[in-house]
Amino acid sequence: MSPQDRIQELTDQLNYYNDQYYQHSQSVVDDYTFDKLLEELQALEQQYPDAKRPDSPTSRVGGTISKEFATVYHRFPMLSLGNTYNETDLIEFDNRVRKGLNGDGYEYICEQKFDGVALSMTYENGLLVQAATRGDGVRGDDITHNIRTIRTMPLRVKEGRGNATSSRSSVPPLFEVRGEGFLPLAEFERINKEREDIGEPLLANPRNAASGTFKQQDSAAVAKRRLDCFIYSFLSDEPVFQTHEESLITLAEWGFNISPTWKKCTSIDEVMAYIAEWDTKRFTLPLNTDGIVIKVNRYDQQRELGYTAKSPRWAIAYKFKAAAAATTLNSITYQVGRTGAVTPVAHLSPVLLAGTVVKRASLHNANEIARLGVMLGDTVFVEKGGEIIPKVTGVDLSKRPESARAIEYPTECPACGTPLVRQEGEAHFYCTNEKHCPPQRQARFEHFIQRRAMNIESLGEGKIELLIERGLVEEPADLYDLTNEKLLGLEKTYPATPVVHADGTEEPGKARTVKFGQKTVDNILTAIDRSKSQPFGNVLFAMGIRYVGSTTADRLVDYFGSLDALMAAPLDTLAGVPDVGPRIAESAFAWFQDEDNRRYVARLRAAGLQFVSEKKVVALESDSLAGKTFLYTGTFTNFSREAMEERIAANGGKLLSGVSKKLNFLIVGENAGPSKVAKAQQLNVPMLSEDEFMAMLG
Repeated sequence: MSPQDRIQELTDQLNYYNDQYYQHSQSVVDDYTFDKLLEELQALEQQYPDAKRPDSPTSRVGGTISKEFATVYHRFPMLSLGNTYNETDLIEFDNRVRKGLNGDGYEYICEQKFDGVALSMTYENGLLVQAATRGDGVRGDDITHNIRTIRTMPLRVKEGRGNATSSRSSVPPLFEVRGEGFLPLAEFERINKEREDIGEPLLANPRNAASGTFKQQDSAAVAKRRLDCFIYSFLSDEPVFQTHEESLITLAEWGFNISPTWKKCTSIDEVMAYIAEWDTKRFTLPLNTDGIVIKVNRYDQQRELGYTAKSPRWAIAYKFKAAAAATTLNSITYQVGRTGAVTPVAHLSPVLLAGTVVKRASLHNANEIARLGVMLGDTVFVEKGGEIIPKVTGVDLSKRPESARAIEYPTECPACGTPLVRQEGEAHFYCTNEKHCPPQRQARFEHFIQRRAMNIESLGEGKIELLIERGLVEEPADLYDLTNEKLLGLEKTYPATPVVHADGTEEPGKARTVKFGQKTVDNILTAIDRSKSQPFGNVLFAMGIRYVGSTTADRLVDYFGSLDALMAAPLDTLAGVPDVGPRIAESAFAWFQDEDNRRYVARLRAAGLQFVSEKKVVALESDSLAGKTFLYTGTFTNFSREAMEERIAANGGKLLSGVSKKLNFLIVGENAGPSKVAKAQQLNVPMLSEDEFMAMLG
């Protein structure tokens, strides 16, 4: 079989696996097999780029760098909807529809009004050819490369089967779908947990996070956010469907991700019942929704009703009120994270909020406490909104009791008594006793074993806590000294956590016992041994250097190639690494200068962890760069960072890790690092534009 034929075979095979997994929730192959096939396809496409198909599954992992987003003019304007917050307006809307249709029979389709980013996707001959943001409704930004990373978005539309409701099976040659792009709540929580873990500011809410992610320049970074999209509209120049209901059913058959929450209603009373049903049920969805969209079902009736200057007359959005409640602030505790950041947590009188009983809420930091002017004993307002964890948003001063007490932020760590410090420009206070503060030590282990780090899943559910308590581990490197004899028979029963009911009453929960039987011990030791094969990027992330998340760890690994090179790098070289910058560079540099950390690294090395990246084998294209050394800085129109490095290597050049007298050329793109440029000027190193570099390649 020729390489080109193998590319076609792998593309069809992997697209089938993706379709089965994301559209039918069936895992046809295990992750390892899928990843190996994907790696094979990527390697072949790099050697034979002309054979790469537009619907290649390698588009899902990103890698394209966009220096700027082209402007897209929408073929059909993306209008906004009229909003209402009360049922009276809905009845008036229904009366206008009845009058506009002269009393003819009509139906409504009710859909969730998802709180995300409006997107438009265009398909030609079944292929996704363009995706754009809403923008001002007339024109938006071309974000096609980023949309291709969404696993549930078809890159090629499959033919529908047709059924009793939808007779349309053939795919039109040109059509557009619209949908709501979003960051799933579980992903939002995961990302914020990681950001908190490395000392980064938390994302404000899922909608803003999704909006910012869709506009990122590096599609590989977008792919790591695991965005999703629910499709809710079909458009084409020629009529294809008779009803909106028919379009939703057929789009689902074609492989689009359609939320199953929509419903056809034959009267405004049924619409009201649907709204009442989802007023609290919406909190069970994988994303935020802030209302209900009501649309006339038949397309001919939509055309008859027409549009105003800003919105359609055949649709309206009912907005839910923000999920908020008032309750009493009884006390505040202070939690210590892995990086030593101290976070205040409000303890409240139990209150029903968004379908759950809330007893705790975030107060974020000392600045937020001062801004709110909150005191112990106050009646406070708590909201869920776009947050995973409820937060205190205000104070009812009219109900402040005489017994209310001012909040005194602690000056010492609540866990170990170390004086707290506050760095300039940061909102959090920090405990600096990072090696011996109990919650910091516990959190370091939890960080080390997580899936994106060393992936030692068998050590969850309180087992780490027990190992620390029994003195079997002091730091993560101790995990590699554990044996069957040390673990077998360990046991501890943890007290029950009370269960809070919707009416605020409590009942005792069940106690939990952690027991190390033979099967558990075998699983733990196997997982620890398997972790030694985790790639260097995971190991670097697992070390827990402040501000170094998994993406930054990958950047450092790609740049330096080995831990020895990274540890030996001077501060200015670290600061010049793309997407690193001075703050991360200073943190990493200081971490590797610490003697305890260097000893810790030596122990991990002795345990057999991976400290060198696996370099890809690059096919030689020419010797046009032979004998020359290169370094690049900034972003480029025609190259991702990986592509730039591969082209240098494929044409005989050598990539250096920093600016020095050994450097022959510095390739300068947009947003170039000023320190690299300044040092190149100081050493008289020639600088190339992207076009000049391409000319050297011939």
